[in-house]
Amino acid sequence: MKEKIMALVNAETVDMAQFKALCSPMNTADIAEAFVELDKEKYIRFFRLLPKSMAADVFACLDAGEQELIAKELTDTEIGDIINHLFADDAVDFIEEMPANVVQWVLANTKPEKRAVINQLLQYPDGSAGSIMTTEYVNLYEDISVREAFDEIRSHGVNKETIYTCYVIRHDHLLTGIISAKTLMLAKSHERIGDLMDTNLVYVQTADDQEAVAALFKKHGLLAMPVVDKERRLVGIITVDDIVKIIEEETTEDFEKMNALAPSGEPYLKTSVFKLARNRIGWLLFLMLSATISGSIITGFEDAIAFLPALVAFIPMLMDTGGNAGCQSSTLIIRGMAVGEIRMTDTLRILWRELRIALLCGLALGVVNFARIYLMNGRNIMLAATVTLSLFVTVLMAKSIGCLLPIIAKKCRVDPAIMAAPLITTIVDGGVLAVYFSFAKLFFKI
Repeated sequence: MKEKIMALVNAETVDMAQFKALCSPMNTADIAEAFVELDKEKYIRFFRLLPKSMAADVFACLDAGEQELIAKELTDTEIGDIINHLFADDAVDFIEEMPANVVQWVLANTKPEKRAVINQLLQYPDGSAGSIMTTEYVNLYEDISVREAFDEIRSHGVNKETIYTCYVIRHDHLLTGIISAKTLMLAKSHERIGDLMDTNLVYVQTADDQEAVAALFKKHGLLAMPVVDKERRLVGIITVDDIVKIIEEETTEDFEKMNALAPSGEPYLKTSVFKLARNRIGWLLFLMLSATISGSIITGFEDAIAFLPALVAFIPMLMDTGGNAGCQSSTLIIRGMAVGEIRMTDTLRILWRELRIALLCGLALGVVNFARIYLMNGRNIMLAATVTLSLFVTVLMAKSIGCLLPIIAKKCRVDPAIMAAPLITTIVDGGVLAVYFSFAKLFFKI
């Protein structure tokens, strides 16, 4: 189907009837996918061929780069039609990514009532529940009947983002319950909404963090969630499609931080080389300068190295093992905190668990390491013992640091993802060298 659409768009003349017949049964996300595979000069041509009822939905499925490219080529009337047909949260997402001059032009061509809603949503802090909610929902008063509820849904439901769940309010707009479409369809027409509604509510306030909202969606298996103000008055809802975007954004941000990258918030291929380099240079400089600690420790033990040059050969192995052991622990702890499995009160339990894991890992690695060094280095038992004992202590130290640093970061209100592989490796490296050369001086009486 997608290939047929692209063939039509690429043709010199387009059979509009055939084009509409092909697009009508297709999902808007699939049409958007076909759209981005076109040459850039054909973007506008393709978009203007879409039926007006479908164009806004396809526009919402495109990323910010394609949206900006289209917007700049549309007329005042065309951009107004698009924004007025978008759900409020999708319109806000688009506007937040546009340059100031484009935003002014877009809002100037938006209907006053839609513009007022957009401006209201733009006032909420970035990353809050209010910033990702939509105002297109069905609310029902608790004192109306099921018949009146269906009349309300028929009158206003066509322009709402979802009608599968309706929100029950009092006349002062206070949220009192929810009622599903299934409940309405199975109820008698004369029954009162207030008697049928579910009062066991899960809701968030406009200032709540979007990560906390995502956690509630996962915990309760929701498709939509009401958003209220401080007085518990209903002001909007958040739908699961927005939560999927939030989870993707938060996961991407954590992944970048865990790998010593400053979050960019833009697709890799659409981010300039200069910006990508800028996002990396800061961390690379910090880690490079931090590595001077390791160099200073090695310099401080030059007498040990001069006495037994073979010690140098085992430095990379010890440092790599320490870094890897620390990263294993930190990754699991960061992930556990992100999904709510680990809390601050679990710190001692986590440390005790990681120490036992480190003990088992250290013993297993130590046995193999001792045999390898003893057999491959002239059966030098003192050298094998020095390296093996250093390895054992390294694993214990690395796993302890790896599990504690993310928790400490969380306690200090710093993103735990920062305390991941690069930083933990740098910290552990210094400790590894100090332990290794201290044991060498002790065993060889240097």
